[in-house]
Amino acid sequence: MRVVWQLLAVAAVSFAGGQVLAAVGGNWVLTLLIGLLTALAAVPVYRWVVRRTEHRPVTEVGRAGARAAFGRGALVGAAAFTGVIVNIAFLGDYTVHGLGSVTSAVGLVGFMAAAAVTEELLFRGVLLRIVEERFGTWIALTSTGALFGTMHLLNKDATVWGALAIAIEAGGMLGAAYVATRTLWLPIGLHFGWNFAESGVFGTEVSGSGSQKGLLDATTSGARLITGGEFGPEASIYSVLLGVLVTVVFLRLARRRGRLMPRRRPGAAADAVATLPR
Repeated sequence: MRVVWQLLAVAAVSFAGGQVLAAVGGNWVLTLLIGLLTALAAVPVYRWVVRRTEHRPVTEVGRAGARAAFGRGALVGAAAFTGVIVNIAFLGDYTVHGLGSVTSAVGLVGFMAAAAVTEELLFRGVLLRIVEERFGTWIALTSTGALFGTMHLLNKDATVWGALAIAIEAGGMLGAAYVATRTLWLPIGLHFGWNFAESGVFGTEVSGSGSQKGLLDATTSGARLITGGEFGPEASIYSVLLGVLVTVVFLRLARRRGRLMPRRRPGAAADAVATLPR
């Protein structure tokens, strides 16, 4: 039952924050504040429910090194998405028309922070971690990545290819980042950096969820395989390739650190997690 209580606790914060964000509409100040408050509230709720249901120190969201890990993740995420845009622009399929909206971009800091924190707590903090205890790293990465991609089919302009791309590039990349570090701060930063660069900086569509106004007023045009079409650049083949590349790097790091978990007997799973290098 622990997985149910943990999911419900974090989902409640995510739902409440999402409802308020929807209500404030285009008010960038309130979007920034509510988004940041949602992100800040989700972490202690996760820490509390995991401690109550598992009776252990919740080291994956520990305060030590949190800022550095988040910062590294944000830089990697922003750099990776910048690589996607550079490749699309090289083919002439990304065009900048001028400056976009600074205030809208600032508001997106809060919006993307809330999304990054709550989604990582749910998918990597609860689901991947608990599945991994019982079935090992590979099954956990595959199953939670597939679920993460499937959830994006609920977005406005979702496509099957877009959901598959998300499962491969994001589900794999973010899950591997957690496995390699055993902290949620790095995948949270990675998630935030990628999404904010995508919308807040380059002004492109995020997972088919609706138009975003960022620092740049820009459009994409051309083959869907290159630009991602209405779903946005996350459905671009470049996103998939770069996501796979980053995933491989993190998995190699996880292997060197001895953090890949094989499938274990139910009775051995708890001991394996307790002794896993942090």
